[in-house]
Amino acid sequence: MRIPHQEINTLRQLKAAGYRPRSVKEELRRNLIRRLRAGEPIFENILGYDETVIPDLQRAILSRHNIILLGLRGQAKTRIARQLVDLLDEYIPVVAGSELNDDPLRPISRYARDVIAEKGDETPITWLHRSQRYTEKLATPDVSVADLIGDVDPIKAATLKLPYSDERVIHFGLIPRSHRGIFVINELPDLQARIQVALFNILEEGDIQIRGFKMRLPLDIQFVFTANPEDYTNRGSIVTPLKDRIESQILTHYPRSLEISRRITEQEARVLEEQKVVVEVPELARDLIEQIAFEARSSEYVDPKSGVSARLTISGYENLISAAERRAIIHNEARTGVRVSDFWGVIPSITGKIELVYEGELEGPLKVAQILIGKAIRSLFPRHFPDPEKFKKEGQNNPYQKIVDWFGRGNTLDILNDIPTADYRRALEQVPGLAELVQRYQPEADPATRYFFMEFVLHGLAEYSFLSKHLLDSGLQFRDLLSSMLSMSDEDEDEDISDMDLFN
Repeated sequence: MRIPHQEINTLRQLKAAGYRPRSVKEELRRNLIRRLRAGEPIFENILGYDETVIPDLQRAILSRHNIILLGLRGQAKTRIARQLVDLLDEYIPVVAGSELNDDPLRPISRYARDVIAEKGDETPITWLHRSQRYTEKLATPDVSVADLIGDVDPIKAATLKLPYSDERVIHFGLIPRSHRGIFVINELPDLQARIQVALFNILEEGDIQIRGFKMRLPLDIQFVFTANPEDYTNRGSIVTPLKDRIESQILTHYPRSLEISRRITEQEARVLEEQKVVVEVPELARDLIEQIAFEARSSEYVDPKSGVSARLTISGYENLISAAERRAIIHNEARTGVRVSDFWGVIPSITGKIELVYEGELEGPLKVAQILIGKAIRSLFPRHFPDPEKFKKEGQNNPYQKIVDWFGRGNTLDILNDIPTADYRRALEQVPGLAELVQRYQPEADPATRYFFMEFVLHGLAEYSFLSKHLLDSGLQFRDLLSSMLSMSDEDEDEDISDMDLFN
């Protein structure tokens, strides 16, 4: 029943309007049912969970369960919790002046009961918007019972001349103040065990204890907890009684396809309109960004328990565009396209988003980032061009032979990071067979994408050990693999970046 809240200011008017109290879990349930029947969107902009997490959430809400979202970092756990607010009633009535959002027909605080006893049907009513009914707390080891539940306020006791045993001297914490709302605790295992036990008492018994003072306080709260599986062993654990009391544990996950991952990145990346005007991003470049994250999640150098957040691809995409934009600014170019060499600018977004295991620490974060980019190139290459592995045996009709032969005659190609577009294109055009190969297998590519593909072919051939890549001060040099190995001296051995060293 929709009540005209603008017209209701007293308890008498509220009763006359036919208001009936209902719990926050019942609100969520009824509004979810209404939206499901109407076919309205629920949990908008939460991508990749349509067949997994979102149905589990809906079942938990219909069951009126408290919920824990369990998953690695960057899996939209907090965003999901925040969107639960949209399933609350738009406004609810509260006793004016109540710090616990007391329902006028079901008051729980001493203050609200006293006001209603004194003023009766003339008790003033205010209205609380659903946006004000959400509270979120990050669990840290220093969180106290006073923070979450409350403490005795000696100043209030002295001012009111009340004993500490009187409810009116209590300063309530975040949880009681979230009465009739949603309360979220992120990273639950980080809470000390004794704090978790206090939460269990609230969930199970509906009572709170503050410095030995015990009181019944039937709080009406939808609890949502989030946790990272890594935290169960690294930083703490969820005490068994509390875990048992949380009725629904829902497992989140990373995007399971490149397409979903791309949609998330494009939705979340903060790209300015002026950047979109200047920088053209080929579809393959967008795929490469996402593939880096997929490679990281399966890499032997990266700790799988820590996870690889979707924020890696989001910040990486932003850096990729900025790398191309910076070059355009330097050369006063009105328009430019992303290059494969621009992925060098993505490395800072990778190194800060991955946790390395021992083998990765030995390689170092920079080297691991380079390896992940190389693996992404190698993984996507056969989707756009013939698989080079099929042409390693002699006698095969190798579509890359003309390119490889040119480098085999002692030619080299330097791709510098910040050269102007005209110089970049001339450099690629001097390689015989390169443009023809792209035209043959990617005939629909526009000019900017065509040159991206041309450079991509060189990187791909290096990944498959047809060419060698050598690190320069400001870019890369491609050369023949065999001659590079034969001419490698002890001095430059550490600097040579072949498919096994730079991007593999």
